[in-house]
Amino acid sequence: MIRRSGEYKFDIKENMRGGEGSVKIEHYWHPGTEMKASNRMFAKLTLQPGSSIGFHKHEDEEEVFVVLRGSGETDDNGHKSVLNVGDTILTGDGSGHSIKCISQEPLELMAVISCYK
Repeated sequence: MIRRSGEYKFDIKENMRGGEGSVKIEHYWHPGTEMKASNRMFAKLTLQPGSSIGFHKHEDEEEVFVVLRGSGETDDNGHKSVLNVGDTILTGDGSGHSIKCISQEPLELMAVISCYK
């Protein structure tokens, strides 16, 4: 199955997880209907400059971000760091994270959330 750029269904989340601004979530594939694997999300997230996803934890699942464009400041379970294009972060099993767009251009992330069960 092929899905072309521009064909993705999307949502706009305001103040996601207590963060600032809005996050556009473009769903590459919908887990449970289009994907059979134990994933909860497989999407591209776009944060405009200054927008953020607030600190949150993942229980019984892991989340991977891959930076596709821009730069972000992350809190990876208490360790603050800057992520740039090509960098990744893995969070799960009760640890938490947040991320904020700190570049002049939008921060684009591939996000995959996989469930343990």
